[in-house]
Amino acid sequence: MLTHRSTVQVRYAETDMMGIVYHANYLPWFEIARTDLLRYHRLPYRDLEAEGFLLPVLEANVRYLKSARYDDTLAIVATLAEKPSLRLRITYEVRRGDRGGSHADDGELLATGWTTHAFIDRAGKPVRPPARFVARMNELFAAGS
Repeated sequence: MLTHRSTVQVRYAETDMMGIVYHANYLPWFEIARTDLLRYHRLPYRDLEAEGFLLPVLEANVRYLKSARYDDTLAIVATLAEKPSLRLRITYEVRRGDRGGSHADDGELLATGWTTHAFIDRAGKPVRPPARFVARMNELFAAGS
């Protein structure tokens, strides 16, 4: 299982008139956490794109439990629980308060969610992940990262 924690500060522009985060803003935070997860594990998304591989979102889900508010510090924990093949699924937890820990149990749970992605080429056709990606995933999952 691969995990990484990213931190964001809720900006005023991300809230509604009540100072509560607008629901659609959780998805860009998922993207931040997802790209940070890949980068942290030495698989930057930029490198995949440079090699001609894209990872579009096929499905996205968010479950809202409590409201995030203006100026909250949020921890977004992204987890890749299973070694990906043609698709990969990443789960997310959004928590209020960044206590500096690396685990998902830091802070008050505000939302959970997941995204599913597939590898495609620049023409939009499904492809297998690049050999470098597969080798790195095998290495990480064998090590129990």
